[in-house]
Amino acid sequence: MTDDGVLSPGPPDLVPLILDTETLDDFLRALARSALLLSPTADGCGVTLERRNRPLTVASAGVSAPLLDEAQYGQDDGPCLQALREGREVSVSDMGEENRWKDYPAFAVAAGTRSSLSLPIAAHSDTAGALNLYSPKQNGFADADLHGLRALAAQATGAIALAQRLSDSRTFTDDLEAALRSRSVIDQAVGIVMNQRRCSSQEALGTLRTASQHRNVKLRDLCAQLVGGVSGAPPPDGPRLRPRP
Repeated sequence: MTDDGVLSPGPPDLVPLILDTETLDDFLRALARSALLLSPTADGCGVTLERRNRPLTVASAGVSAPLLDEAQYGQDDGPCLQALREGREVSVSDMGEENRWKDYPAFAVAAGTRSSLSLPIAAHSDTAGALNLYSPKQNGFADADLHGLRALAAQATGAIALAQRLSDSRTFTDDLEAALRSRSVIDQAVGIVMNQRRCSSQEALGTLRTASQHRNVKLRDLCAQLVGGVSGAPPPDGPRLRPRP
C-alpha cells in the first residue's frame, strides 16, 4: 500500500485492509481506488450497495462514477444494477452502439463515457453490490487487468461478509443509514433545483455537482444548506456546510 492509502497494483489482500480501516466507508473508498489502478483508461469507479431494495453509491474514485450511477438508479435500470441483481459481470464495449437499459446509454455518451464494466460483489446476499468502472474510450477495458479486477471483486465479497461479522452490527447499520440520509437530502435538493429551473433530474444533479466543486464543499453539505434554506430548518442530522478537507 502506498503512503496515501492507495493499494498497489495487482489483486490485494483485502482482509488486512478491512481490519486496519476504521469505517466501512474507508474500506470501500480504498476498494474503488484499487480498481482504478487496475484499469488504465478508466476515469471513474463506484461501489454500489443495495439495502432494502434501494441502491446507492457508497464510495467512488475518479470523476465519472457518481453521475452515471445516479442516472441508473433514477431509471432503476442499467449495467451496474444488472450486475448487482443478477450476480454476473456486465461489460459494455461501446455505449454508442448499446440498445439495452432505456435512455441510459445515450446519457452516458453525452456525459463522455463510452464503455463500462460492472462486477458483482456479495451477490444474492443481504448487502449485494457491484464494482462499477467507467471509461471515456470505446473498448476501454481491453487493456485492463481483468483477472485482477475479478479477484478484487471476489475478495471484496469475502471482506464485506467478514466486516459484517466482525463489526458491531449497529455500527455497520449506522454507516449505511448515514449514507441513505445523505442520499435523501441530495434527492430533495435535486427536486428543488428541478422545480426552480424546470429541468431534468440529471441536469439538476449536474448543476449541484458543479456548484459543489466551485464552492469547494461536499455535495451533501451543499444540498443540506439548500434544503434548509427552502424549508426554514436543517434536515434531521444534516451536516453543516464546511469546506472539503
